[in-house]
Amino acid sequence: MIEDITIYLGRLVSSLKLKDGLEMALIAGIIYLVYRSLRGTRGARVVRGFIFLLVASVVGVGLLADYLDMGHLNYLYSSLVKVMVILAVVIFQPELRRSLLRLGQNPLFRLFLKEGASAFVDRIVRSAEVLGRNKIGAIVAIERETRLGGLIEGGVAVDSRLTSELLTTIFWPGSPLHDMGVIIRGGRVAAAGCEFPMPRHAVTDPHLGTRHRAAIGLSEETDAVVIVVSEETGNISVAEGGRLEQNLAPDELKSRLAELLRGEEATLTEHSLEAAETPTLDAKPEKASGTKSP
Repeated sequence: MIEDITIYLGRLVSSLKLKDGLEMALIAGIIYLVYRSLRGTRGARVVRGFIFLLVASVVGVGLLADYLDMGHLNYLYSSLVKVMVILAVVIFQPELRRSLLRLGQNPLFRLFLKEGASAFVDRIVRSAEVLGRNKIGAIVAIERETRLGGLIEGGVAVDSRLTSELLTTIFWPGSPLHDMGVIIRGGRVAAAGCEFPMPRHAVTDPHLGTRHRAAIGLSEETDAVVIVVSEETGNISVAEGGRLEQNLAPDELKSRLAELLRGEEATLTEHSLEAAETPTLDAKPEKASGTKSP
């Protein structure tokens, strides 16, 4: 009996082709990657047991059924393997989701899965909506072609991924940086606590406060798009090219930013800040805020 099994296994091994070896190596590699991604989690032990059960069933049941020509057992075994795969997906659903999240955060995949301007705009609009509803003043500049290195150097470096929660937290009352401006570069919050320049010409509208004047001043000197939330009224405004558009609803803000940032798809993805750059604003700007602005 043992000799027959040995002869059968020898015949089975000799019949293997290069393609079969590559398939087994690929399957082993996938199993190893799955185990490695789950290593250190509660599911790791279950994975080891699952792999052991799968290998044991292949050797003990699959080969035996094939050797003894047990068609019914072979059919039941193949059905059982399918059920085990489905059970594995159900059992390891949290771990698999965590692994997919890690995979999506891999820098290699970010080269092919860049965030567009749409997600970028949505985050700013959500933050502006929350700040406006709570009547919390804010001023945010989105860098475009003209570099804002001089202003960034005068502020507090943040270099963090842009989220609506981060923007809201920066401007929330009591935050050390809430009275200044934020600069966004390349889809990231580059710096906070930045002082923006005042306009070269006098602003005649008495209802415009310091933040609005600073937004106009910065948009005059650069091509930046500046979003302002009024501390007095909660109204949202956008400054671009020295012009100020006031009292925008969230939907209007979204469509306006999408229009202004059209063509900025490549620069509104998540990149690191450049190590060094030439400042574009030589003169030290006046303080953008520090007093309440309407």
